[in-house]
Amino acid sequence: MTHYGPPHLQRRTFLKLGIASAVVLAVAGGAVALIKPGLVDGKLSPSARLVYTRVAQALLAGTLPRDAQAQQKATDALLNRADVFFAGLPNHVQAELSELLGLLATAAGRRGLVGLSASWEDATVPETTVALQGMRVSSMALKVQAYQGLHDIVCAPYFSGDESWAVLGYPGPQAV
Repeated sequence: MTHYGPPHLQRRTFLKLGIASAVVLAVAGGAVALIKPGLVDGKLSPSARLVYTRVAQALLAGTLPRDAQAQQKATDALLNRADVFFAGLPNHVQAELSELLGLLATAAGRRGLVGLSASWEDATVPETTVALQGMRVSSMALKVQAYQGLHDIVCAPYFSGDESWAVLGYPGPQAV
């Protein structure tokens, strides 16, 4: 079978991530009822938008515009593309992403899975970057899978936008 997308966007990765998220949620016990969904009607909830924004700022550091106003415009465009991307995913994948983003929006999820002690509101880009890198190289498969999922759900929508192409030196699609 030929696969044309990024390797981590394969269904198997999302399923593993969903199963791992379910295990974490089960371990959290009574906190499950307190977790708000990360996606509502296929779009980022307010709490998930904050998580997504902070993760994106860390993962895309160096590719986002330096000017604050231009960076806000690029982030807003990314959030809009992310909502379109999520809405196009199958329902079961949306449910898994919703669980993950909902979990990360909680203090326990932020600390336990990401390793970030500062709140998402207060976390700096360098703090978030260090925490995400810790996930990436963790010996816990759950953390690595969560990192890979976050990486993919940020990078796919970001690099699909033509405003990000200039950073890469990509002139855009050529007329045929």
